[in-house]
Amino acid sequence: MANYWRTAWRRHLLAVSMALFCLLHNPMDVHARPANMSSLKDKNSPTSKEENEILPPDHLNGMKLEMDGHINKGFHQEVFLGKEMEEFEEDSEPRRNRNKLIDIFRKVDFNKDKSVSAKEMQRWIVEKTEEHFQEAVRENKMSFHAVDPDGDGHVTWNEYRVKFLASKGFNKKEMADKIKNSEELKVDEETQEVLESLKDRWFQADNPPADQLLNEEEFLSFLHPEHSKGMLKYMVKEIVRDLDQDSDKKLTLSEFISLPMGTVENQQAQDIDDDWVRERKKEFEEVIDGNHDGIVTMEELQEYMDPMNEYNALNEAKQMIAVADENQNHNLELEEILKYSEYFTGSKLMDYARNVHEEF
Repeated sequence: MANYWRTAWRRHLLAVSMALFCLLHNPMDVHARPANMSSLKDKNSPTSKEENEILPPDHLNGMKLEMDGHINKGFHQEVFLGKEMEEFEEDSEPRRNRNKLIDIFRKVDFNKDKSVSAKEMQRWIVEKTEEHFQEAVRENKMSFHAVDPDGDGHVTWNEYRVKFLASKGFNKKEMADKIKNSEELKVDEETQEVLESLKDRWFQADNPPADQLLNEEEFLSFLHPEHSKGMLKYMVKEIVRDLDQDSDKKLTLSEFISLPMGTVENQQAQDIDDDWVRERKKEFEEVIDGNHDGIVTMEELQEYMDPMNEYNALNEAKQMIAVADENQNHNLELEEILKYSEYFTGSKLMDYARNVHEEF
């Protein structure tokens, strides 16, 4: 069966080529890693909104890996800010952001001793991850309504398939009639690959007893595999299958850090590749490979990716504290979190120490 994520990988190769082109023409626009397939989506496309409503997203807030196996570079900010992420993105005024960060610090500091411990940060991370979960549930209600216009509470694979093809620009009535009469659809190869992968994913989300119908909860798992242990396992299998070069259903370091084949045309492009390798090597060796045997099993990868794993949340809390813990007391003080605001919020605050004690 054709693999949707192998299609994604081909798009990834195209994205790398696009990144190299951007490097030659406008180096400042390039992120310090090979682009993933989500960067190729045309945000202004007339079908993009409809597609986004019904297609599984590439990026899942609060997940350490993207659907295509890329490391989620915004993960720290997502699990620290939760639903407040958009406020920092939309409002770049430093003083306001600084006051928001001070307010967050007070909330994380549960025992009000003016420092944040690993346990307090762990508690906060779990709470913020749950906010992302609840946001996904709210969005799923709208997405489910889009594919269940008759409101009977169930969606068949054929109903979804018609909706998907219509979102890709195919005539809705024509596609519905062909599907009803079991006629050949005659779609392009890429669309067919996506359909086959979506069908596989659809049946994975169909809880026993399988009836080829998805209710709202099952549709949530279809769009957001982090909401279901079974679908999270399926997501892990897909990622491993795409990276696993010797088909042993495990990942070595060389497999995890491997780059797409291609020619590096200048030093800046080489730097992007070097950053990619360095970042993934560090994550593999220090975080994912739990027993440090040089091999990551599906079980290890699933444990690493489980967003509601409290042990992971504690490890993440310790890592986040270590980044800013200048006085090495294993806690975070307000001055430290303000100084390292870019790491926690994506917003660099200038003059972070000005009047800190007075305001706090």
